[in-house]
Amino acid sequence: MIPARLRALMGGDALVGTGAMGQPIVAPRDEAAVAMLIDTAGAYGWRVGIVGAGSWSPPDCPADVLLSTRRLDTIVQVSPSDLVVVTQAGVRGRALRTALADAGAWAVVDHPGRDRTVGSAIATATAGPLRSGFGPVRDHVLGVTVVTGEGRIVRPGGTVMKNVAGYDLTKLVVGSFGAFGVVTSVTLRLRAVPRADVTLIGSGRRDELLDSALAMTDAGLTPSGLELLSPVAASQQRWHLAIRLTGREAEVAAARDGVRRCASVDLVELPPREAAGAWDRLLETACGHALTLRIGSLPTGLERCLDQLEHDLGESWTSVSAPAGIVRWSGNASADSLRRFRQWAAEQEMPVTLERAPWPILAAVGHFGAYREGAGRLAEALRRTFDPHDVLLTAAGTSQ
Repeated sequence: MIPARLRALMGGDALVGTGAMGQPIVAPRDEAAVAMLIDTAGAYGWRVGIVGAGSWSPPDCPADVLLSTRRLDTIVQVSPSDLVVVTQAGVRGRALRTALADAGAWAVVDHPGRDRTVGSAIATATAGPLRSGFGPVRDHVLGVTVVTGEGRIVRPGGTVMKNVAGYDLTKLVVGSFGAFGVVTSVTLRLRAVPRADVTLIGSGRRDELLDSALAMTDAGLTPSGLELLSPVAASQQRWHLAIRLTGREAEVAAARDGVRRCASVDLVELPPREAAGAWDRLLETACGHALTLRIGSLPTGLERCLDQLEHDLGESWTSVSAPAGIVRWSGNASADSLRRFRQWAAEQEMPVTLERAPWPILAAVGHFGAYREGAGRLAEALRRTFDPHDVLLTAAGTSQ
């Protein structure tokens, strides 16, 4: 019944497959079609799951309809002189990087995952190693266009950017996991392609390398990437420290000398092609397991966080950005193990985000842990402002 209604509504070519639970996957061609689909879902009582290109969201979510942004795949405008790009949400990261490189520009949103869409990276606020030097995803998003759970198209810069709740929708959407609507286009701040790009690698004991990373931070050094990698993440036998330096030649040369002075291990400079491949592999392998966690910590708490992660969940794939205070972990764990670790983290006031997991675990644990009193209730109240009829199926409102 649902597929027949969808064909009549959107045309047969909009149905592009079926999900793991047998539900139709619909790929609208423009944001007006996205709005029409969500509005219709509200009228019929359908739950809609947002799957982007299908590489990140759980394929087993019990939605009635899966909405894919894969056909919203146009780079609308690249303005190198203004260092701004406007892109639809379904554009793949690799395609965007190529188009920007041809224009002499660079987007420092290096989201983990194999060729994910831009919209997926914005909705999850997933950042890679470049967060160390350039800040979180939110810092690079100038605007978004969103279709809310009521089927309203909310555009950046318009009078509706601050709706009746009085909140800046751009800030709310980044990292909301679709709780406030479907991202259909994004405006990103760009940077010029760096003249020099150098990668240094060292190996050793975990705590020794962590001390070196913290020493670099304390010395005021700001590498573009500074990642402590577990043996699984480094695809090696030992822990590794990976350092990326970008900018003008003189700046990179000075920074290279600085990080070498702070490091307690020998640092080897990788050839450019090998370095690019190493960073790409790191982003791809970050999603090699069923679960992905993101943990925030003060620098003084990173060692304790790593110890507790290994105790509760196992070492597995782990990366640490000391300057950003971010630990990323990817592996396999039960809902009870996740709750146990999240409870410990809450006691340390460390926020934990479950970025991806099979739906049963997401539904049981939720994306976020409300480690401050009332945070969960506030998030749920905001979600209902944008999706009062509960059309969009998301675990973002769950907090346990």
